[in-house]
Amino acid sequence: MLISRVTAACKSLLAGMLVLALAGCASSISRVETWEGEPANAADAATLKAPGEIQVSRVNGQSVTNFMMDDLVLDYALLPGQSEVVFTYKTIWAKSGVVENGESKVHVVESEPQVIRFDAIPGAVYRFEFEKPSSRAEAEQMIETFSAVIVSESGQEVASSSDWDPQQSVAARAPIPASGPDGAGVAVTGTALEQLKSIWATASEEEKRAFLRWAFE
Repeated sequence: MLISRVTAACKSLLAGMLVLALAGCASSISRVETWEGEPANAADAATLKAPGEIQVSRVNGQSVTNFMMDDLVLDYALLPGQSEVVFTYKTIWAKSGVVENGESKVHVVESEPQVIRFDAIPGAVYRFEFEKPSSRAEAEQMIETFSAVIVSESGQEVASSSDWDPQQSVAARAPIPASGPDGAGVAVTGTALEQLKSIWATASEEEKRAFLRWAFE
C-alpha cells in the first residue's frame, strides 16, 4: 500500500513537471538556435519565422526536433550563408459525429518532408508562405502537391520548397559535440528537465505516447 502511494505521488509530481515544462515551452520558446557549439558568426544569425503548421525537423543537417508539443510558433536562428531547412506541413481538423473509444478525435493532414534551400543574409528576417485551406477536404487535396516559399521582410520570394531527398542533403555546417574514446556520444548531463528533453528528442512517437499515458494515468 505504501509503495502504491509513493508511486502515485511520483507520477503526480512528474505529471506536474511535464505540465509546467510544456507550458514553459509554449510561452517562453521564441528563438531556436540551429547549430551546436559556439560558431563565430552566431551573432549575425538570420531569423526564419515558422507558423504552427510548419514543423521544422532539420537545419543544415542538425536535428531541431527537441520539443514536446506540436503546433508551436517558433523562430529559428540561421547561420549566415547557405541554409537547408527540412520541414513538414501539418494541419489538424476535428472529426464530426460520434467518436468511438480509443479513436482519435481529429483528422491529421500532413505532407511528406519538404526541403528548402536559400542564402541567409546576416540579420535578415524570413518567413514561410503557403496556401491555407479552409476545410479538411481542401487540405487533403492540396497536400498532394504541397509547396511553401520563403519570403523576406519586404515580401520578396527567396526560394520555394520541394520533396526532400535525404541523399542530397548538405552536411552540417556547425560544430558537432565531441565523442567519447569509443566513438559514442558524450553522456547526457544537466538538470532532470534537460535530461528529459534530451531523451524525449530521441524517442519514437509510440514511445512518447506510451510515456504520456503512463505519466497521466
